[in-house]
Amino acid sequence: MSLSVSLLVALLGPCLALDNGLARTPPMGWLTWERFRCNMDCVNDPDNCISENLMKAMADRLAEDGYAELGYKYVIVDDCWLNSTRDAEGRLQPDKDRFPGGMAALGDYIHGRGLLYGIYEDIGSETCAGYPGLQGHFQLDAQTFAEWGADYLKIDGCNERRADLPEDHAAFGAELAALERPIVYSCEWPFYELGPHNYTAIAATCNLWRNTHDVQDHWESVVSIARLYSLLEAEQFQFAGPGGWFDPDMLIIGDFGLTLAQSRVQMALWAIWAAPLIMSNDLRAISAEAAAILQNADVIAVDQDELGVMGRLKVQQGDDAQLWARPVLPRAGDATSCAVAAVNYGDSATELSFTPALAGCAEAAGGYRVRELYSGADGGLVQPGDTITASLPPTDALIYTLTAQ
Repeated sequence: MSLSVSLLVALLGPCLALDNGLARTPPMGWLTWERFRCNMDCVNDPDNCISENLMKAMADRLAEDGYAELGYKYVIVDDCWLNSTRDAEGRLQPDKDRFPGGMAALGDYIHGRGLLYGIYEDIGSETCAGYPGLQGHFQLDAQTFAEWGADYLKIDGCNERRADLPEDHAAFGAELAALERPIVYSCEWPFYELGPHNYTAIAATCNLWRNTHDVQDHWESVVSIARLYSLLEAEQFQFAGPGGWFDPDMLIIGDFGLTLAQSRVQMALWAIWAAPLIMSNDLRAISAEAAAILQNADVIAVDQDELGVMGRLKVQQGDDAQLWARPVLPRAGDATSCAVAAVNYGDSATELSFTPALAGCAEAAGGYRVRELYSGADGGLVQPGDTITASLPPTDALIYTLTAQ
Protein backbone atom coordinates (compact mmCIF):
# COMPACT_ATOMS: atom_id res chain seq x y z
CA MET A 1 0.00 0.00 0.00
CA SER A 2 1.40 3.39 -0.99
CA LEU A 3 1.99 6.14 1.54
CA SER A 4 -0.83 8.25 0.05
CA VAL A 5 -3.30 5.36 0.35
CA SER A 6 -2.17 4.70 3.93
CA LEU A 7 -2.74 8.33 4.86
CA LEU A 8 -6.16 8.31 3.22
CA VAL A 9 -7.18 5.18 5.13
CA ALA A 10 -6.17 6.92 8.34
CA LEU A 11 -8.27 9.96 7.46
CA LEU A 12 -11.36 7.93 6.49
CA GLY A 13 -11.65 6.17 9.82
CA PRO A 14 -10.01 3.90 12.36
CA CYS A 15 -8.70 0.55 11.19
CA LEU A 16 -7.95 -1.76 14.08
CA ALA A 17 -7.28 -4.90 12.05
CA LEU A 18 -4.57 -7.47 12.65
CA ASP A 19 -1.28 -6.23 11.20
CA ASN A 20 0.45 -9.48 10.20
CA GLY A 21 0.98 -8.42 6.59
CA LEU A 22 -1.80 -10.72 5.32
CA ALA A 23 -5.27 -10.18 3.86
CA ARG A 24 -4.58 -6.57 2.95
CA THR A 25 -7.60 -6.93 0.69
CA PRO A 26 -10.39 -9.45 1.31
CA PRO A 27 -9.30 -13.02 0.49
CA MET A 28 -10.78 -14.65 -2.61
CA GLY A 29 -11.05 -18.31 -3.47
CA TRP A 30 -13.09 -21.49 -3.24
CA LEU A 31 -14.28 -23.65 -0.30
CA THR A 32 -15.86 -27.10 -0.15
CA TRP A 33 -18.55 -26.63 2.50
CA GLU A 34 -21.81 -25.24 1.15
CA ARG A 35 -21.83 -27.22 -2.09
CA PHE A 36 -20.22 -30.50 -0.97
CA ARG A 37 -20.83 -30.47 2.81
CA CYS A 38 -19.49 -33.61 4.50
CA ASN A 39 -19.90 -36.03 1.60
CA MET A 40 -17.49 -38.87 2.36
CA ASP A 41 -18.97 -41.49 0.04
CA CYS A 42 -16.19 -41.81 -2.51
CA VAL A 43 -17.36 -45.30 -3.48
CA ASN A 44 -20.77 -44.24 -4.79
CA ASP A 45 -20.08 -40.55 -5.46
CA PRO A 46 -16.38 -40.29 -6.32
CA ASP A 47 -16.64 -36.96 -8.15
CA ASN A 48 -18.33 -35.09 -5.29
CA CYS A 49 -16.90 -36.51 -2.07
CA ILE A 50 -14.48 -34.57 0.15
CA SER A 51 -11.18 -35.82 -1.21
CA GLU A 52 -7.89 -34.78 -2.69
CA ASN A 53 -9.37 -35.44 -6.15
CA LEU A 54 -12.13 -32.88 -5.57
CA MET A 55 -9.63 -30.32 -4.32
CA LYS A 56 -7.35 -30.86 -7.30
CA ALA A 57 -10.27 -30.63 -9.72
CA MET A 58 -11.32 -27.27 -8.31
CA ALA A 59 -7.74 -26.01 -8.27
CA ASP A 60 -7.56 -26.89 -11.97
CA ARG A 61 -10.73 -24.95 -12.70
CA LEU A 62 -9.52 -21.88 -10.79
CA ALA A 63 -6.22 -21.98 -12.66
CA GLU A 64 -7.60 -22.71 -16.13
CA ASP A 65 -10.96 -20.94 -16.28
CA GLY A 66 -9.92 -17.37 -15.53
CA TYR A 67 -10.69 -17.23 -11.81
CA ALA A 68 -7.13 -17.15 -10.51
CA GLU A 69 -6.07 -14.21 -12.65
CA LEU A 70 -8.98 -12.24 -11.17
CA GLY A 71 -7.83 -12.97 -7.61
CA TYR A 72 -9.58 -16.23 -6.66
CA LYS A 73 -6.48 -17.86 -5.22
CA TYR A 74 -7.36 -19.86 -2.11
CA VAL A 75 -8.48 -23.50 -2.42
CA ILE A 76 -9.88 -24.48 0.98
CA VAL A 77 -11.02 -27.84 2.32
CA ASP A 78 -13.66 -27.59 5.05
CA ASP A 79 -14.70 -30.19 7.65
CA CYS A 80 -14.51 -33.99 7.14
CA TRP A 81 -11.03 -34.22 5.66
CA LEU A 82 -9.68 -35.64 8.93
CA ASN A 83 -9.06 -39.11 10.26
CA SER A 84 -11.12 -39.86 13.36
CA THR A 85 -7.95 -40.03 15.49
CA ARG A 86 -4.58 -38.36 15.68
CA ASP A 87 -1.48 -40.42 14.81
CA ALA A 88 0.85 -42.06 17.33
CA GLU A 89 2.76 -38.78 17.79
CA GLY A 90 -0.44 -36.82 18.44
CA ARG A 91 -0.49 -35.16 15.02
CA LEU A 92 -3.55 -34.51 12.92
CA GLN A 93 -3.87 -36.79 9.93
CA PRO A 94 -6.21 -36.97 6.94
CA ASP A 95 -8.55 -39.78 6.04
CA LYS A 96 -6.13 -42.04 4.20
CA ASP A 97 -8.68 -43.40 1.73
CA ARG A 98 -9.83 -40.00 0.52
CA PHE A 99 -6.47 -38.20 0.85
CA PRO A 100 -4.01 -41.00 0.06
CA GLY A 101 -1.24 -38.62 -0.96
CA GLY A 102 -1.41 -36.70 2.30
CA MET A 103 -2.04 -33.05 3.04
CA ALA A 104 1.47 -31.80 2.22
CA ALA A 105 1.29 -33.35 -1.25
CA LEU A 106 -2.12 -31.75 -1.79
CA GLY A 107 -0.62 -28.40 -0.83
CA ASP A 108 2.20 -28.97 -3.32
CA TYR A 109 -0.32 -29.62 -6.08
CA ILE A 110 -2.32 -26.48 -5.28
CA HIS A 111 0.83 -24.37 -5.08
CA GLY A 112 2.01 -25.88 -8.35
CA ARG A 113 -1.09 -24.43 -10.00
CA GLY A 114 -0.10 -20.96 -8.75
CA LEU A 115 -2.75 -21.01 -6.02
CA LEU A 116 -2.92 -20.90 -2.22
CA TYR A 117 -3.92 -23.68 0.17
CA GLY A 118 -6.52 -23.54 2.93
CA ILE A 119 -7.48 -26.05 5.63
CA TYR A 120 -10.35 -26.23 8.13
CA GLU A 121 -10.10 -26.99 11.84
CA ASP A 122 -11.91 -26.13 15.07
CA ILE A 123 -10.75 -24.25 18.17
CA GLY A 124 -12.59 -26.72 20.42
CA SER A 125 -12.16 -30.37 21.32
CA GLU A 126 -13.82 -31.60 18.12
CA THR A 127 -14.83 -30.19 14.76
CA CYS A 128 -18.52 -29.70 14.07
CA ALA A 129 -18.55 -33.13 12.39
CA GLY A 130 -16.86 -34.79 15.36
CA TYR A 131 -13.24 -35.03 14.21
CA PRO A 132 -10.25 -34.10 16.42
CA GLY A 133 -10.14 -30.38 17.21
CA LEU A 134 -7.25 -28.09 18.10
CA GLN A 135 -7.90 -28.00 21.84
CA GLY A 136 -4.77 -29.01 23.76
CA HIS A 137 -2.60 -29.10 20.62
CA PHE A 138 -2.31 -25.47 19.53
CA GLN A 139 1.45 -25.40 19.04
CA LEU A 140 1.75 -28.83 17.45
CA ASP A 141 -1.13 -28.25 15.07
CA ALA A 142 0.10 -24.82 14.01
CA GLN A 143 3.48 -26.35 13.20
CA THR A 144 1.81 -29.20 11.33
CA PHE A 145 -0.23 -26.85 9.17
CA ALA A 146 2.92 -24.90 8.34
CA GLU A 147 4.74 -28.11 7.41
CA TRP A 148 1.88 -29.01 5.10
CA GLY A 149 2.20 -25.66 3.34
CA ALA A 150 -1.07 -24.12 4.49
CA ASP A 151 -1.64 -20.48 3.57
CA TYR A 152 -5.09 -20.08 5.17
CA LEU A 153 -6.86 -21.65 8.14
CA LYS A 154 -10.60 -21.61 8.68
CA ILE A 155 -11.07 -22.15 12.42
CA ASP A 156 -14.58 -23.09 13.55
CA GLY A 157 -15.96 -22.82 17.09
CA CYS A 158 -17.91 -26.00 17.79
CA ASN A 159 -17.37 -27.93 21.04
CA GLU A 160 -15.76 -24.99 22.84
CA ARG A 161 -16.91 -23.22 26.00
CA ARG A 162 -18.10 -19.74 25.13
CA ALA A 163 -16.06 -18.22 27.95
CA ASP A 164 -12.87 -19.72 26.49
CA LEU A 165 -13.26 -18.30 22.99
CA PRO A 166 -11.22 -15.10 23.53
CA GLU A 167 -8.30 -16.74 25.31
CA ASP A 168 -8.11 -19.76 23.02
CA HIS A 169 -8.34 -17.80 19.79
CA ALA A 170 -5.63 -15.45 21.00
CA ALA A 171 -3.45 -18.37 22.08
CA PHE A 172 -3.75 -20.13 18.74
CA GLY A 173 -3.17 -16.84 16.95
CA ALA A 174 0.06 -16.42 18.91
CA GLU A 175 1.20 -19.86 17.71
CA LEU A 176 0.50 -18.87 14.12
CA ALA A 177 2.35 -15.59 14.57
CA ALA A 178 5.40 -17.51 15.84
CA LEU A 179 5.65 -19.56 12.64
CA GLU A 180 8.00 -18.67 9.84
CA ARG A 181 5.17 -19.38 7.37
CA PRO A 182 2.51 -16.63 7.06
CA ILE A 183 -1.01 -18.10 7.40
CA VAL A 184 -4.30 -16.19 7.10
CA TYR A 185 -6.37 -16.74 10.26
CA SER A 186 -10.12 -16.97 9.60
CA CYS A 187 -12.21 -17.45 12.74
CA GLU A 188 -15.87 -17.69 13.80
CA TRP A 189 -15.33 -16.33 17.29
CA PRO A 190 -18.12 -13.69 17.24
CA PHE A 191 -20.71 -16.13 15.88
CA TYR A 192 -20.18 -18.60 18.72
CA GLU A 193 -19.77 -15.86 21.33
CA LEU A 194 -23.29 -14.63 20.48
CA GLY A 195 -22.56 -11.19 21.95
CA PRO A 196 -21.75 -8.64 23.09
CA HIS A 197 -18.63 -8.76 20.93
CA ASN A 198 -15.24 -7.28 21.70
CA TYR A 199 -14.40 -6.51 18.07
CA THR A 200 -11.23 -4.72 19.14
CA ALA A 201 -9.86 -8.02 20.42
CA ILE A 202 -11.30 -10.05 17.54
CA ALA A 203 -9.83 -7.75 14.90
CA ALA A 204 -6.45 -7.81 16.66
CA THR A 205 -6.45 -11.62 16.57
CA CYS A 206 -8.07 -12.81 13.31
CA ASN A 207 -7.74 -11.74 9.68
CA LEU A 208 -11.43 -12.36 9.08
CA TRP A 209 -14.33 -13.35 11.26
CA ARG A 210 -17.89 -14.64 10.92
CA ASN A 211 -20.82 -13.40 12.99
CA THR A 212 -23.60 -14.97 10.92
CA HIS A 213 -25.09 -18.43 10.49
CA ASP A 214 -23.76 -20.51 7.60
CA VAL A 215 -25.16 -19.26 4.32
CA GLN A 216 -27.55 -21.77 2.77
CA ASP A 217 -28.29 -22.33 -0.89
CA HIS A 218 -31.45 -20.25 -1.05
CA TRP A 219 -32.46 -16.61 -1.46
CA GLU A 220 -33.90 -16.26 2.03
CA SER A 221 -30.49 -17.03 3.53
CA VAL A 222 -28.79 -14.26 1.56
CA VAL A 223 -31.55 -11.80 2.54
CA SER A 224 -31.27 -12.77 6.22
CA ILE A 225 -27.54 -11.98 6.18
CA ALA A 226 -28.23 -8.65 4.47
CA ARG A 227 -30.82 -7.72 7.06
CA LEU A 228 -28.43 -8.62 9.89
CA TYR A 229 -25.74 -6.44 8.34
CA SER A 230 -28.29 -3.63 8.03
CA LEU A 231 -28.74 -3.79 11.81
CA LEU A 232 -25.05 -4.12 12.64
CA GLU A 233 -23.26 -1.99 10.06
CA ALA A 234 -22.72 1.00 12.34
CA GLU A 235 -21.20 -1.26 14.98
CA GLN A 236 -19.06 -3.17 12.49
CA PHE A 237 -17.88 -0.38 10.21
CA GLN A 238 -14.86 0.86 12.14
CA PHE A 239 -13.30 -2.58 12.60
CA ALA A 240 -13.04 -3.66 8.95
CA GLY A 241 -9.98 -2.71 6.94
CA PRO A 242 -6.73 -3.97 5.46
CA GLY A 243 -5.72 -7.02 7.46
CA GLY A 244 -9.16 -7.81 8.94
CA TRP A 245 -12.63 -8.31 7.46
CA PHE A 246 -16.18 -9.20 8.42
CA ASP A 247 -17.08 -12.46 6.68
CA PRO A 248 -20.73 -12.90 5.65
CA ASP A 249 -19.81 -16.43 4.45
CA MET A 250 -19.59 -18.12 1.08
CA LEU A 251 -20.73 -17.02 -2.36
CA ILE A 252 -23.37 -19.52 -3.50
CA ILE A 253 -23.54 -18.12 -7.03
CA GLY A 254 -23.66 -20.97 -9.52
CA ASP A 255 -25.36 -23.41 -7.16
CA PHE A 256 -29.08 -24.27 -7.23
CA GLY A 257 -30.79 -21.72 -4.99
CA LEU A 258 -30.32 -18.30 -6.61
CA THR A 259 -31.57 -16.88 -9.87
CA LEU A 260 -29.09 -14.83 -11.87
CA ALA A 261 -30.75 -11.64 -10.57
CA GLN A 262 -30.39 -12.84 -6.98
CA SER A 263 -26.79 -13.79 -7.72
CA ARG A 264 -26.17 -10.18 -8.73
CA VAL A 265 -27.55 -9.13 -5.34
CA GLN A 266 -25.16 -11.35 -3.42
CA MET A 267 -22.15 -10.28 -5.49
CA ALA A 268 -23.00 -6.57 -5.16
CA LEU A 269 -23.52 -6.77 -1.39
CA TRP A 270 -20.37 -8.76 -0.72
CA ALA A 271 -18.36 -6.30 -2.83
CA ILE A 272 -19.81 -3.19 -1.18
CA TRP A 273 -19.15 -4.73 2.26
CA ALA A 274 -15.47 -5.42 1.42
CA ALA A 275 -16.20 -9.07 2.21
CA PRO A 276 -14.09 -12.12 1.38
CA LEU A 277 -15.16 -13.59 -1.96
CA ILE A 278 -14.99 -17.30 -1.18
CA MET A 279 -17.09 -19.37 -3.58
CA SER A 280 -18.67 -22.71 -2.74
CA ASN A 281 -19.98 -24.18 -5.97
CA ASP A 282 -19.08 -26.77 -8.59
CA LEU A 283 -16.77 -24.96 -10.97
CA ARG A 284 -16.89 -27.96 -13.30
CA ALA A 285 -20.60 -27.43 -13.95
CA ILE A 286 -21.24 -23.72 -13.45
CA SER A 287 -23.23 -21.86 -16.10
CA ALA A 288 -21.53 -19.25 -18.24
CA GLU A 289 -23.95 -16.61 -16.90
CA ALA A 290 -23.15 -17.37 -13.25
CA ALA A 291 -19.43 -17.46 -14.01
CA ALA A 292 -19.72 -14.03 -15.64
CA ILE A 293 -21.13 -12.58 -12.41
CA LEU A 294 -18.34 -14.10 -10.35
CA GLN A 295 -15.75 -12.94 -12.88
CA ASN A 296 -16.97 -9.37 -13.26
CA ALA A 297 -13.64 -7.59 -12.91
CA ASP A 298 -15.21 -4.22 -12.15
CA VAL A 299 -17.28 -5.56 -9.24
CA ILE A 300 -14.25 -7.48 -7.96
CA ALA A 301 -12.26 -4.24 -8.08
CA VAL A 302 -14.82 -2.62 -5.75
CA ASP A 303 -14.42 -5.49 -3.30
CA GLN A 304 -10.62 -5.39 -3.55
CA ASP A 305 -10.25 -1.61 -3.33
CA GLU A 306 -7.09 -0.76 -1.39
CA LEU A 307 -8.80 1.68 0.93
CA GLY A 308 -10.59 -1.30 2.45
CA VAL A 309 -13.49 0.74 3.82
CA MET A 310 -16.59 -1.31 4.56
CA GLY A 311 -19.76 -0.06 2.89
CA ARG A 312 -22.47 1.56 4.96
CA LEU A 313 -26.23 1.62 4.61
CA LYS A 314 -27.21 5.06 3.29
CA VAL A 315 -30.86 4.67 2.28
CA GLN A 316 -33.59 2.29 3.46
CA GLN A 317 -36.68 2.62 1.26
CA GLY A 318 -39.57 0.61 2.67
CA ASP A 319 -38.75 -2.93 3.70
CA ASP A 320 -37.04 -4.09 0.55
CA ALA A 321 -34.94 -1.41 -1.18
CA GLN A 322 -31.54 -0.38 0.16
CA LEU A 323 -28.64 1.78 -0.93
CA TRP A 324 -25.15 0.93 0.32
CA ALA A 325 -22.01 2.95 -0.45
CA ARG A 326 -18.30 3.02 0.27
CA PRO A 327 -15.39 5.28 -0.69
CA VAL A 328 -12.99 3.80 -3.26
CA LEU A 329 -10.02 4.87 -5.33
CA PRO A 330 -9.15 6.80 -7.46
CA ARG A 331 -8.98 10.26 -5.95
CA ALA A 332 -9.40 13.64 -7.63
CA GLY A 333 -7.65 16.18 -5.45
CA ASP A 334 -8.93 15.60 -1.92
CA ALA A 335 -12.05 13.73 -3.04
CA THR A 336 -12.29 9.96 -3.23
CA SER A 337 -14.50 8.17 -5.69
CA CYS A 338 -17.28 5.96 -4.35
CA ALA A 339 -19.09 2.73 -5.13
CA VAL A 340 -22.84 2.41 -4.65
CA ALA A 341 -24.98 -0.74 -4.55
CA ALA A 342 -28.75 -0.40 -5.03
CA VAL A 343 -30.54 -3.58 -3.93
CA ASN A 344 -34.13 -4.79 -4.19
CA TYR A 345 -35.04 -7.77 -1.98
CA GLY A 346 -38.72 -7.57 -2.89
CA ASP A 347 -40.83 -9.46 -5.41
CA SER A 348 -41.93 -6.29 -7.24
CA ALA A 349 -39.91 -3.91 -9.38
CA THR A 350 -39.01 -0.62 -7.76
CA GLU A 351 -36.99 2.54 -8.26
CA LEU A 352 -34.43 3.92 -5.85
CA SER A 353 -33.26 7.50 -6.39
CA PHE A 354 -30.22 9.08 -4.77
CA THR A 355 -27.69 11.83 -5.15
CA PRO A 356 -23.94 11.36 -4.76
CA ALA A 357 -24.16 13.55 -1.67
CA LEU A 358 -26.87 11.34 -0.15
CA ALA A 359 -24.73 8.28 -0.86
CA GLY A 360 -21.93 9.86 1.16
CA CYS A 361 -19.59 10.50 -1.76
CA ALA A 362 -17.00 13.16 -0.92
CA GLU A 363 -17.67 16.35 -2.86
CA ALA A 364 -15.60 16.31 -6.06
CA ALA A 365 -15.06 19.68 -7.73
CA GLY A 366 -15.39 18.19 -11.21
CA GLY A 367 -18.32 15.94 -10.37
CA TYR A 368 -18.44 12.19 -10.92
CA ARG A 369 -18.37 9.91 -13.94
CA VAL A 370 -21.09 7.28 -13.33
CA ARG A 371 -20.85 3.68 -14.55
CA GLU A 372 -23.10 0.71 -13.80
CA LEU A 373 -20.88 -2.35 -13.47
CA TYR A 374 -23.15 -5.24 -14.46
CA SER A 375 -24.28 -3.68 -17.75
CA GLY A 376 -21.22 -1.48 -18.30
CA ALA A 377 -23.57 1.43 -19.01
CA ASP A 378 -22.06 4.93 -18.88
CA GLY A 379 -24.29 7.19 -16.80
CA GLY A 380 -22.48 10.36 -17.76
CA LEU A 381 -21.12 13.14 -15.57
CA VAL A 382 -23.11 14.12 -12.48
CA GLN A 383 -22.69 16.67 -9.71
CA PRO A 384 -23.06 16.01 -5.97
CA GLY A 385 -26.69 17.16 -5.92
CA ASP A 386 -27.81 15.49 -9.14
CA THR A 387 -30.30 12.63 -8.92
CA ILE A 388 -29.47 9.13 -10.13
CA THR A 389 -32.36 6.68 -10.43
CA ALA A 390 -31.79 2.96 -10.19
CA SER A 391 -34.60 0.96 -11.82
CA LEU A 392 -34.52 -2.36 -10.00
CA PRO A 393 -36.30 -5.51 -11.18
CA PRO A 394 -37.55 -7.91 -8.49
CA THR A 395 -34.80 -9.43 -6.31
CA ASP A 396 -32.04 -7.74 -8.30
CA ALA A 397 -29.25 -5.21 -7.83
CA LEU A 398 -27.27 -2.56 -9.64
CA ILE A 399 -23.79 -1.52 -8.61
CA TYR A 400 -22.18 1.74 -9.67
CA THR A 401 -18.85 3.45 -9.49
CA LEU A 402 -18.93 7.25 -9.20
CA THR A 403 -15.43 8.23 -10.23
CA ALA A 404 -14.33 11.62 -8.92
CA GLN A 405 -13.25 14.08 -11.63
